[in-house]
Amino acid sequence: MWGGGAGRALGSATIRALGRRRAGAALLAAAGGDRTGLRGSPRSHSRRTQPRCSSAVPAPPAGLHGSRVTARRLCSTSHSSVDSAEVKKFQLLAHKWWDEEGEYSALHAMNDLRVPFIRDTLLSMSSSYHLGSPLAGVKVLDVGCGGGLLSEPLGRLGASVTGIDPLEANIRTADQHKSFDPVLAKRIQYKPSSLEEIVEESMETFDVIVASEVVEHVADLGLFVECCSRVLKPGGSLFITTINKTQLSYLLGIVVAEKLLGIVPSGTHEWEKFVPPEQLEHLLESNGFAVKAVQGMLYNPLWGSWSWVGSRSINYAVHAVKARGQPSPGEGLQELQQPPAGAAA
Repeated sequence: MWGGGAGRALGSATIRALGRRRAGAALLAAAGGDRTGLRGSPRSHSRRTQPRCSSAVPAPPAGLHGSRVTARRLCSTSHSSVDSAEVKKFQLLAHKWWDEEGEYSALHAMNDLRVPFIRDTLLSMSSSYHLGSPLAGVKVLDVGCGGGLLSEPLGRLGASVTGIDPLEANIRTADQHKSFDPVLAKRIQYKPSSLEEIVEESMETFDVIVASEVVEHVADLGLFVECCSRVLKPGGSLFITTINKTQLSYLLGIVVAEKLLGIVPSGTHEWEKFVPPEQLEHLLESNGFAVKAVQGMLYNPLWGSWSWVGSRSINYAVHAVKARGQPSPGEGLQELQQPPAGAAA
């Protein structure tokens, strides 16, 4: 992903370095950030109350009963959140996930922010943890795991991680890399699968779902959020990082990063699919989540590092918790189908 390729001419590299310095300064200035916040803790985002609405996924037809039948209808593989065009984009880069200086260098650097964010948030919600393995006993689903860049550090923290990705080449890369560490080989399993394909077998299975740099690539965001709710346990946490849909994100994320500097492969992002935090919060709340934090993030290509910032105009992170006591899928449907007391048969 981010970062220039080796072997380029010295003159080109010099121009590129100067461009990165200007871009780094522009990013910091435009987003109102500075490096003093690097590796700092995110602040909780105080939100205005959002109007609630029905799920973006169509209601099941009358006559269907039972949680599994309803889940199959709502998260059916016939209507997938996977965008085949997006999958093709990443096919050619599947072997480059673990090149820390290559196209995915920014995602490697993001671990300095997103891993502590996930770890510390979960620990703050728990009364006990294991020293050395603070996430022991926690079942994590890494959606769109790619080559395993986030799955592996979570596994090292003790979590039991399931990583899924619709691109089989990504899964092969992830499997090969984890095999070098016997501990990770036991804690992590990877599946070439979409989220919808595992819903029926994984109803309310996971304590945590992470979807980092994923939602801006899905074909149906409403379906994606609905399926996250289905496989997450009540009280479980959902962590998302993504890109805001602003003029600034288009200028810096596409024009500068992709077209001018080439620190992201051209065509990686489509601005139309970027997700404003207000839209994401609304979808989450409509699917039984309580949004706990929304925090701005900033990548500085000059230093190759991320920091927490007050502005959410470019990148941001979200933590949401699935409400406890939610009716099981299908329960509300069955109640609606029963005639009220005293009604004629």
